[in-house]
Parts: sequence; structure tokens; C-alpha cells
Amino acid sequence: MSGELKSFVSVSEMARMVGLSRQRFHQLMTEGVFPPPLYDIQTRRPFYTEELQAVILKVRQQNFGINGRPVLFYARRPVTVGKAQTRSSGSASSKTTPKHGHLLDGLKGLGIAGVSEAQVETALSALYPNGRPEDQGEVLRTVFIHLMRRDTGEKVGRKE
Repeated sequence: MSGELKSFVSVSEMARMVGLSRQRFHQLMTEGVFPPPLYDIQTRRPFYTEELQAVILKVRQQNFGINGRPVLFYARRPVTVGKAQTRSSGSASSKTTPKHGHLLDGLKGLGIAGVSEAQVETALSALYPNGRPEDQGEVLRTVFIHLMRRDTGEKVGRKE
């Protein structure tokens, strides 16, 4: 699937990888859509191996659970240009749609509140110098991870 699979990941990290909340991920796991995690015998902590990560990513991509049933993953609604959105920043809404509006909305939904258009543009240039892939979910995931991992002195506003 992806070259970014780790040897082991936590349940929370697996949920982030497929773009779901921990609660929704757990619900789908309980319903048999996703496989349950393995548990470390000594620490009793749940984790997903690289093989299980690949299975879960395939379920997410194909919308077909390991329980043999189809599953729908809801996408974010597109931003409507005609309606003004109220923001706590107090700034007047712009008549132009941001170039990366869908990514900004997705990043804000993932908890990065103060990310700017310029920061997204910089991340995209660094991550995809030869052009972006078609899968917008993968782009959102990669940009999110990039912004969370940067260790420059620059702050990205997070909801607290």
C-alpha cells in the first residue's frame, strides 16, 4: 500500500492513518469492519502490525469490511462559496475560496486550527515536488503528519 507503514502503531495512530476519530474507529472495529488489535503480553497495550495496517488501509480504500459487508465512510462536505462562515477570528469572510480550502478544512477538523494557506502551500511543495497524487485523503494525511512533525520554531495553532 504505502511506504509509510510502521512496524507497529497504536490504535489512535491507526485511526489517524485512516482519517477517523478513535471513537468511530473503535465502533467499526467492534462491528467487525476492521480487525481488532494485537496486545503486548507484558504491557497489555493494543497495537497494529504492518500487516494489519495494510488490511485496514485496504478496507478504507475499498469500502468493504473484513466482515464481508460494505461500509460507507463519509467525506467532508464541500465548502459552499455563497454562504459566509462564521469564525472565532472575527475577520470578514473573503469572497474568494482559498486555493487549498479542502485541505485547510481537513486540517482544522484534525485539530490544527491556525494553519495558513502559505503553510499548506509550503508543505505541499516539500512533500510533492513532482505533483500531488489523486487521492485527497492521502494528501491530507501526509500534510497533517508533515505539519505535526516539523520541529521549526514556527507554531501551528492547535485547538486546546
